[in-house]
Amino acid sequence: MPDDRDLRRRGGIGVTRGRAGAPPVPYRARVSSTLYRGGVVHSPADPFAEALLVEDGTVAWLGADDTADGFASRADEVVDLDGAIVTPGFVDAHVHVLETGLALGSVDLSAARSLDQALGAVRRAADARTGQDVLLGFGWDETHWPEGRGPTRTELDAAAGGAPVYLARADIHSAAVSSALADGLGLAHVPGWDPDGRVDGEAHHAAREAARTMDAARRTRLYRLALEHAASRGIVSVHEHSAPFIDTREGLVELLELTRDAAGGLPHLVAYRGEACETVDDAREVLAAVPGLTGLGGDLNVDGSIGSRTAALRAPYVDGAGDGVLHLTAERIANHIAAASRAGVQAGFHVIGDRAMDELLIGLRAAVDVEGPAAVARTGVRLEHAEMVDAPTLAALVLLGVRLSVQPAFDAAWGGPQGMYATRLGAARAAALNPLADLAGAGVPLAFGSDSPVTPIDPWAGVRAAVEHHASEQRLSARAAFRAATRGGWRLAGLDHVGELRVGAPAHLAVWRAARLAVQAPDGRLSAWSPDARAGIPLLPFLGADEEPPRCLRTVRDGVVLFDAMP
Repeated sequence: MPDDRDLRRRGGIGVTRGRAGAPPVPYRARVSSTLYRGGVVHSPADPFAEALLVEDGTVAWLGADDTADGFASRADEVVDLDGAIVTPGFVDAHVHVLETGLALGSVDLSAARSLDQALGAVRRAADARTGQDVLLGFGWDETHWPEGRGPTRTELDAAAGGAPVYLARADIHSAAVSSALADGLGLAHVPGWDPDGRVDGEAHHAAREAARTMDAARRTRLYRLALEHAASRGIVSVHEHSAPFIDTREGLVELLELTRDAAGGLPHLVAYRGEACETVDDAREVLAAVPGLTGLGGDLNVDGSIGSRTAALRAPYVDGAGDGVLHLTAERIANHIAAASRAGVQAGFHVIGDRAMDELLIGLRAAVDVEGPAAVARTGVRLEHAEMVDAPTLAALVLLGVRLSVQPAFDAAWGGPQGMYATRLGAARAAALNPLADLAGAGVPLAFGSDSPVTPIDPWAGVRAAVEHHASEQRLSARAAFRAATRGGWRLAGLDHVGELRVGAPAHLAVWRAARLAVQAPDGRLSAWSPDARAGIPLLPFLGADEEPPRCLRTVRDGVVLFDAMP
């Protein structure tokens, strides 16, 4: 009988060879047992494992390939990995499912390098447009455009031929709209309207909500599109951050039902609803309307975003007037935490700016004073983004037991001396943003997410961004970054026993074709692996600017195949 403790090292694993993958196929029905063999299994329980057996949705065995023969005859499916690597499935801890679905089928402006390119993309989409739906676009960022500004409604009117247009800025905290959309909604009389067609605040909420008006069938298609896309990226669980003006309560109920069981062929879903509660009765009303919520929070905004100059700052923006917008006072924050705690669920908030974080901590301390530390700790408090954390703030977060959901891809996209953060805040303040190593070193529980569609669902890119942070002192080790992108999401949702491949664990996994595998070097980075340098450390794909990113071959939730491109 094979021994799951067999740690014998096997030389010559085929980590560089590969075969062309077949086209992805839709979800296939569960088989009772699957043996994966002939590859590399990323497992701290057995760093030399080359094979893994899944039975009835659970990891039943892992070990060396030459001890797997005894399982091959009894398995319903035997998968020849051909040197591929099996890892725990990723968790994207911050997703907006409906908006991700919309963005996947809308005008992608993230690659536009000028206002003229963005308007050209709108023009082409308008020419191909059928029907009367609002023309949607996502991802524009004017900070490095030669024009230094976003599109005006006059320019959108000309480009779209008078059609209603909603173009979300990259952070989705502001947008540019056409005259047809603005006039139809009466946005000129709503706070947050700019005559040039830029909207934020209440005007943006109104435009955003109108852009999401659709029938039930289309909404369901968009949910599935987004979740299937996540599965194709090796993601087995997403944390949905629903809130008014993003999606409806009814939509969140549908998402929970669609993802309730792995047999439905979609990733697991952790649900948050961002509605501020004054009393425990308010909290219970939301929980009754959306059964299965993990928390009351997520995109419950204390402030806005740095890109739209709405994150609440202690000092003004250097490239524009003002110091941002504070949406919630400490009193409302304290009431919400107390209400969630009394209702028995996690409280959470979106917080980015340092002034917003100050307000959050005042409110959290007040809630702890009233409810008691044990009561608040029992349900927990979770923050999204938390980009501006100085030493006193870090100490408070540790003492108060706060959990953080962070987005390393934000630093990759907007960090550095020439990035958007430096443009908005100045180089000195920008250099201190997203202090991942400080947070991890202090023991703050971390999970990684994309905030999709703000940045793409691409978990390996998030891991790489954390390892290659613009500020070298804030770089995480590859192991720490990978765990934050896998096990970290389960932990933040209160599921501490999930997220590793070990006997008895749920079979949440992904299979990857990687050009090279790597070990973690003493400085925390990944270095190329050779059979003589493995040293008992679980392998990971080699990540680097000159490397082909890992390609997902299969994603499995509870033993059910969600995505399959195995040859």
